[in-house]
Amino acid sequence: MKIKRIYSVTVENRSGVLSKVSGLFARRCFNIDSLAVGETDDKMVSNMTIVSSGDERTLEQIEKQLNKKLDVIKVKTFTEQECISRELMLMKVKYNKGNRQEIMEMCELMNASIVDMSLHHMMIQICDTPEKIQLMIRMFKSISIVECARTGTLALQKCLESEGN
Repeated sequence: MKIKRIYSVTVENRSGVLSKVSGLFARRCFNIDSLAVGETDDKMVSNMTIVSSGDERTLEQIEKQLNKKLDVIKVKTFTEQECISRELMLMKVKYNKGNRQEIMEMCELMNASIVDMSLHHMMIQICDTPEKIQLMIRMFKSISIVECARTGTLALQKCLESEGN
């Protein structure tokens, strides 16, 4: 049975770390569904959010292998229910007089914003769950998507009352 797992991997912020981590997945034929990397509040530390899927044994192996990497400071693993996840998408669509109002209504319904516009194109931004992003893409397929860029999933474990201040 395929299970989805989210790995929040805190790493030292230096060149080659992303290559080492992605190489680990490639060598062992582990699949990466999504990968997002960025600095944390500390410029010396980055966070990688890796979404992968597989059977329980494969997902345990991924966590063990990540923990073995020298540049890895900490690995947190959670299910989709244990975290809040978001993804950013920019999507350029072609519009005309006939569908302009429909596009604007769809954006309002999906809590998306029109961030740029020309005579024939609109650029739409949405920040939401990966599932809502997929829904938005399906909704706009009939409109004429010109291009689309997504960040990949970012996730943090849900806030717990037992956490320190």
